[in-house]
Amino acid sequence: MSAFNAPDLSQAHREVLEARAKRAAVLREQFLKEKFNPFKHATGEGGTVFDPALQRFQALHVSNFDHFKPTTRTIKGVFGLFIIPFGLTWYLVYTSKNNKEAMYRRGEVAYKDRKFKMA
Repeated sequence: MSAFNAPDLSQAHREVLEARAKRAAVLREQFLKEKFNPFKHATGEGGTVFDPALQRFQALHVSNFDHFKPTTRTIKGVFGLFIIPFGLTWYLVYTSKNNKEAMYRRGEVAYKDRKFKMA
């Protein structure tokens, strides 16, 4: 049973699905026609199809830094994703290392019980 003949679909929903499938088939045929056109190689384009939407998307990402505006939301994002996690990790590692070193220097841990020893 195909998706278009499902009993729980309304007529309007079925028509929307059929229109989308028809549009997708037309676009696919157009893409394949442009992709495999043997005369495009003479123009120097190769086998690539120019997509204006993809070009706009790539141009947006190239010029993204030019249009960036620092706001409180972006600052919170930087702190929440980078500064706080790295700072917290550094603090935990630093304090645990210093506490272990202090225990070693005070003689609370025998040499044979240490995790990292020379022999």
